[in-house]
Amino acid sequence: MNYIFEITDKVRDYECDLQGIVNNANYQHYFEHARHEFLLAHGVSFAQLHDEGCDAVVARIEIAYKFSLRPGDEYVSKLCVKKESIKYVFHQAIYRKSDMKLCAKGKIETVAVINGKLGTHPTLDKLIELI
Repeated sequence: MNYIFEITDKVRDYECDLQGIVNNANYQHYFEHARHEFLLAHGVSFAQLHDEGCDAVVARIEIAYKFSLRPGDEYVSKLCVKKESIKYVFHQAIYRKSDMKLCAKGKIETVAVINGKLGTHPTLDKLIELI
């Protein structure tokens, strides 16, 4: 995969379950945080989009869990994005930083809801064209 953006973060103790591994739901948070940081890095804010009547929402998510992160692990979250019809499709992966072992990969399909209707947004489209 040709990833175009990445961030590094660290697992917090409260994100883990009784087994001592990151709870599966937290990987969705990690993926979402990376998408938001990607937008911010390109000058696009969720709040600004909302004020313009555009809400980017997840329509579908697929996650394959490969290896469990543990408390204190640093990880690298990577992504690339493509436009498919009216969907903005993010391909994302999370790697444990110490050895770059793949921990989770996901395909996240998002859509823009503009003033209550599915559509496209020029800011998001322009961002995709730049990539």
